[in-house]
Amino acid sequence: MATVAETMTRGVRTLTPQDSVVKAAQAMAELNVGAIPVCDGERLVGMVTDRDIVLRGVAREIDPVGCKLSDVMSGHVRTVHEGVDVDDVLAEMGSAQIRRMPVVDSRDRLVGIISLGDIAAKNPTSDTDVAASLGDISEPAEPDRSGGKASAQRQKA
Repeated sequence: MATVAETMTRGVRTLTPQDSVVKAAQAMAELNVGAIPVCDGERLVGMVTDRDIVLRGVAREIDPVGCKLSDVMSGHVRTVHEGVDVDDVLAEMGSAQIRRMPVVDSRDRLVGIISLGDIAAKNPTSDTDVAASLGDISEPAEPDRSGGKASAQRQKA
């Protein structure tokens, strides 16, 4: 199978930890994506997803204009290097239940992103592997039954 370098999307837009949640949402809308890497210079420091914005921002009633990405982003991000085989990436995506991974070079600088969509579109013979990984990724998590405010609001709906 192909390598990450042959399959990934290059030239991805990044934001900084100081950028606002609104700026991230606007960039996602413009690019029609659900995640944007967050970098400090050339160094990847996190990822922000539409889900991060909703669950860590909106659900907590945080002001989206004043809220910085550092307040809502995921800081510990799994990455992959360019030379890795796509089969290995699919296996890791399935086990970690993620749909995309930032790609870094040998100096850990962001060089792109690889997603299930990239793999499916650029590796037509990988349909079975992509389907299996998507099944693993999509396995439902247990609902929050902690009785907290968010749990109570969901039960009312």
